[in-house]
Amino acid sequence: MEAIKKPEMTREEKAAYLKSELRNYCGTETWFRHRLFRKFLYTEGVQFLAEMAECYWLIDLIYGFQYDQQAVKDEYFQLWELKVTENKAATLTCDNGNGEIVFTHELTYTTFPMDSIRLYFTDNVLLLTSEW
Repeated sequence: MEAIKKPEMTREEKAAYLKSELRNYCGTETWFRHRLFRKFLYTEGVQFLAEMAECYWLIDLIYGFQYDQQAVKDEYFQLWELKVTENKAATLTCDNGNGEIVFTHELTYTTFPMDSIRLYFTDNVLLLTSEW
């Protein structure tokens, strides 16, 4: 797969661009394996997000919590949501898919360009909600 060229943009422009482009991902033809968390896969849409938003750390966090947070580990289907505040702090939550938050992680600072993003994790695969 070719490297994705990242255009120079302001945070707001990048957020609008990502929101527009991420809608185009539905299903996946290519699976990516994490170098440290080898049993987990992620989709083309998540790869695009990680590359363009420079947020591989988000994948690392979600996969790491699969091991060290029992409440997360116990959920077969997970809805992860990252919400960024105006002061660039963020909250990452894991929901069981029925509206019940089972885990919350606070970040004191992030460069994530969008106000929020939602991802699914199921069957050891991390995917965009549009790829479900």
